[in-house]
Amino acid sequence: MLKAMKPKNRGLSALLLAISLVSLSACEREAYTSWNCKNNAGEKKSMVLKKAQMQFQGGLFNYCGSLGEKSYFDSNCPPLIQKAKITFIPSTGALLHQEQELHCEAL
Repeated sequence: MLKAMKPKNRGLSALLLAISLVSLSACEREAYTSWNCKNNAGEKKSMVLKKAQMQFQGGLFNYCGSLGEKSYFDSNCPPLIQKAKITFIPSTGALLHQEQELHCEAL
């Protein structure tokens, strides 16, 4: 297929093919962020954001949506996302879970 094209078009086609292959391989990687969290008593807890899910305290919570800078997570998202079990503010690292406030730092 590349032989039939003009030299100028052949180079462009090869470049587009290379970009497509790199893009596809990047999609296969799993993007995640690990966080260290501490409560007011200084107890450490770990949290992982992986795609649209949060792993926290042995549970797996789905991303329910965001309002402003707040992101909401729950195992079963409620109709009003503000009622989700977990509220997380990535910019400050604040995490609210069961009336407990934690401060998280990305690793």
